[in-house]
Amino acid sequence: MERRRRVFPWVVASAALHCACIPRPEAGTPDARGSAVLPAPGENPFTGGRLFVDPGSSARKQVETWRDTRPADAAMIEKIAREPQSFWFGDWNQDVTADVDWRVSQIARTGALALLVAYDIPHRDCGNHSAGGASAAEAYKAWVRAFARGIGTRRAAVILEPDALGLLKDCLTPAQQEERLALLTDAVTVLGQSGTVSVYIDAGNAKWQPPPVMAERLRAAGIAGARGFALNVSNFVTTEESVAYGKEISALLSSKPFVVDTSRNGNGPTKELQWCNPDGRALGRPPSAETGEPLVDAYLWIKLPGESDGACNGGPRAGEWWPEYALGLAQRAKP
Repeated sequence: MERRRRVFPWVVASAALHCACIPRPEAGTPDARGSAVLPAPGENPFTGGRLFVDPGSSARKQVETWRDTRPADAAMIEKIAREPQSFWFGDWNQDVTADVDWRVSQIARTGALALLVAYDIPHRDCGNHSAGGASAAEAYKAWVRAFARGIGTRRAAVILEPDALGLLKDCLTPAQQEERLALLTDAVTVLGQSGTVSVYIDAGNAKWQPPPVMAERLRAAGIAGARGFALNVSNFVTTEESVAYGKEISALLSSKPFVVDTSRNGNGPTKELQWCNPDGRALGRPPSAETGEPLVDAYLWIKLPGESDGACNGGPRAGEWWPEYALGLAQRAKP
């Protein structure tokens, strides 16, 4: 049974304008704008901070488009536009250093924490809807270093390579599997060198790999050097089941913390566990570091709700904004 999810975010921010970097305050001291106290290294990066709400998101543009002609629908889409979400980077970025720098600079000016997704692993998505990625191992290593240069010494949380571990044995030869694990380990090391970046290795979802299998893959991918792992990216598994699954994995990994993507899990998955634009889904709980769970660093909207999973179930190509699907997610969301 198909258990994957994915979205190929092909629309990226322009890198035409470069902004000055905001100096990073020392850990444990108030931000320059008085917005929050920065967590010390090794602590939950989301505690006491805030995430960035993109004023130029597709959802925000849709609100403006529908405000006069479809005001009720515009109010529904506002449920998406008002929430912080992640920013994805991959092989569609011609200059990933410039693009990451542009986005992180924009976010840093507001005093918020940048939430980024690194999505360029070779053999990405096993050649399915989000096929692509770096052409070879050395190209990926160079890309990761360019990505890290874009962040610099500023604060960020990075979700590392959605599906890379979930799909580890689906389409890769044994040699390619070893290569992938080595590349992920290298990426964890490179991204963590500044001491200001918290890395969460993607660990699929609760309906995919058994906890012992995923824990073993995370160990081999360098979880010891990462902040933790990420669950349910672009999927629909309930928050409750995701947290229970994450706790089982964490118990096998010396209590590593994790984050959960709640962007579209308000109604849970379909009975068939469809992952590509399934009907009847809903927005999940809003992003928050107030999880009530010591092991859960945050609930996040890593998948951008309203962007298609692929050319399936009537949807456009992967990553393309689909206003009617977004509207459905918002209409079915619990108050």
